Amino acid sequence: MPKSKLRKKVQEQRAHDQELIDLTPQGPLESPSWLVPTMIGSFLVGLFWIVTFYVSQTQYPIPNIGAWNMLVGFAFIAFGFSLATKWR
Repeated sequence: MPKSKLRKKVQEQRAHDQELIDLTPQGPLESPSWLVPTMIGSFLVGLFWIVTFYVSQTQYPIPNIGAWNMLVGFAFIAFGFSLATKWR
């Protein structure tokens, strides 16, 4: 006796669904252990850099680059934010 078309479609659909399940990537469910300390450290270094720049009346942390010290401080903070996007 021939099999019904409906049964064949259901079996094909299940096989297709199983292939999709097998192809889904299984990434890590937790962040690496170094990520949070590096992120917080980057935030703090950037904050300290900018505060030092203002408190020293633009003389430190690097005297010869002047207001570019602000960009360095914000670069540390931006690096911290980029790490924050990877935190789970």
